Amino acid sequence: MSVLVAVSDNSEGRAALSAAIDEARLLSTNLVVLNLALHTIDTTTLLDDVDIEVVERVGRGDRDPVRAVLDEIEPRGVQRLVVGVRHRSRVGKALLGSVTQRLILDSPVPVVAVPTPPEHA
Repeated sequence: MSVLVAVSDNSEGRAALSAAIDEARLLSTNLVVLNLALHTIDTTTLLDDVDIEVVERVGRGDRDPVRAVLDEIEPRGVQRLVVGVRHRSRVGKALLGSVTQRLILDSPVPVVAVPTPPEHA
């Protein structure tokens, strides 16, 4: 069994990665990091008490990121999915889709949604 974290290139991704490491420790399992960012994720700065496997997103460049995450769950024996969330306005929730929202609704395993603190200008 594993913990899977979807890491994007923003504060939500960083918060999710940190929480996922804690979740893997709590469950005494390994961590699968699915890289949704535009660059390589450096795991050398992370503590080495958790076995971490970084998986690069595969497929076409326009592949749905939700599908990319959900496709990793069953083959890797994932028991928990960790995602970062940010505050969205009511209009934003009504008009715009959200990768995180779709993952929470469509995931076949429990999801840990990690809020990020609001950014100040």
